[in-house]
Amino acid sequence: MTATALVAARTDGGSWLTSLVDMIVSLMETIGPVGAGIAIALENLFPPLPSEAILPLAGLTASRGSFTIAEALIWTTLGSIVGAFALYGIGAWLGVGRLRRVAAKVPLLHPEDIDRTIAWFEKHGGKAVFFGRMVPIFRSLISIPAGVTRMPLWKFGLLTGAGSLIWNTIFVLAGFFLGEQWHIVEQYAEIFQYIVIAVVFAAVAWFVYTRTRTLMRNRRDSDPASD
Repeated sequence: MTATALVAARTDGGSWLTSLVDMIVSLMETIGPVGAGIAIALENLFPPLPSEAILPLAGLTASRGSFTIAEALIWTTLGSIVGAFALYGIGAWLGVGRLRRVAAKVPLLHPEDIDRTIAWFEKHGGKAVFFGRMVPIFRSLISIPAGVTRMPLWKFGLLTGAGSLIWNTIFVLAGFFLGEQWHIVEQYAEIFQYIVIAVVFAAVAWFVYTRTRTLMRNRRDSDPASD
């Protein structure tokens, strides 16, 4: 059974995401490891596209002799780097000044929030890029602040490549050795992704709560009628 047939066999086939994964897997089967690289580049630009499904299928396809495991790892890592640099370019285009102007217009945000974030990233950006490449959602988005702060291209490329190689290797090898049971690793990856999403929502909720309390307290303190 081909990788495309395996995807179809375990999905309803009715969602747009399933159709998109089917199309990308077909591309991978048609043009080999280059297709896997293209798929991962697209995954970086479009985070809802699950690398947790594409990478194991690349490993599965490699196990059947369509291409080697080394080719799968090389091309998927190159795809990760290309996609990351595209998002880096978006961050560089946005720039600090534009982000500060946007923050000044968004409720509950202040330009100083951007300044603090930039200062943190300039201090810890290297670790953020490297480890961020191994965290769902953030593995794509982490490239944007790197571009905003104009992290040196060589450093960004090296850290992105190293982090991506680790992430890609885990899932490609899982697909290579698990064969038709490749979806097992996807299930565990989905749990990890849900945890990340829950943490993000909790952090956003806490930020909104604390910022709202601060604004209400400041208004109360500045209102003469409250004295």
